[in-house]
Amino acid sequence: MDYIQAIWLALLQGLTEFLPISSSAHLILMPVLLKWPDQGLAFDVAVHIGTLIAVVSYYRQELLAMAADCLGALKGNPATVESRLVWYVVIGTIPAGLVGISMSETVETMLRSPIVIAAATIVFGLLLWIAQYFAKEDRNKEKITWRDAVIVGIFQALALIPGTSRSGITITAGLLFGLNRETSARFSFLLSVPLIAFAGLVKTADLFQSQEPVMWDAMAIGIVVSAIVAYLTIGWFLRLLDRVGLMPFVVYRLFLGVVLLWIFL
Repeated sequence: MDYIQAIWLALLQGLTEFLPISSSAHLILMPVLLKWPDQGLAFDVAVHIGTLIAVVSYYRQELLAMAADCLGALKGNPATVESRLVWYVVIGTIPAGLVGISMSETVETMLRSPIVIAAATIVFGLLLWIAQYFAKEDRNKEKITWRDAVIVGIFQALALIPGTSRSGITITAGLLFGLNRETSARFSFLLSVPLIAFAGLVKTADLFQSQEPVMWDAMAIGIVVSAIVAYLTIGWFLRLLDRVGLMPFVVYRLFLGVVLLWIFL
């Protein structure tokens, strides 16, 4: 993998991580369509770390408030919306963490297929449309419960299938169970923090123990570029979500899925 490929993949990751169109699918498809060597899951994790930096930076004030309120609650202060949200994020992370630990090898070797991506892109795109069409959107962040955290967390575990979209499936779950669009997106983004951080730590440890050469310079470029692009994309997506909703992404997913089936079947 050369630097040009690393930059393009990082741009793609930064743009797609927080959009409901599956960044992992696009990271797999670009090398296939452009006849590039597969960059491997290690580089994918590196650019995900870049998007982790972006979401932490974007929500830094909220994350600090959550941490402060959580510490206060542990010391005996009354629970607040923000302190409860910390535990909801923890609860919502557990299902995907357990599935990821038990199935990481399967994901890395068996599911990185254009046909799998096409099927997941279409199926979960339709589910996203259904969720928006029937959404009541009658609950905001103050009305999130531990049941919502469990349900959204279980849905998030499905995102290990390339083409599903972690942000897409968690926003879908939030809408299906009554959360409004803003709250669903916000909770989805917060859920990405521990999951990406954990995956990054595990993969980095593996890389340090690997006997194979590692392109640390290309990975560093990927982290920086994806962080900048993802930070800009978060704000743009939230504004677009408020104005036009999710239908543009549903249409894109269906179009992409059909094109992939036409190319690879």
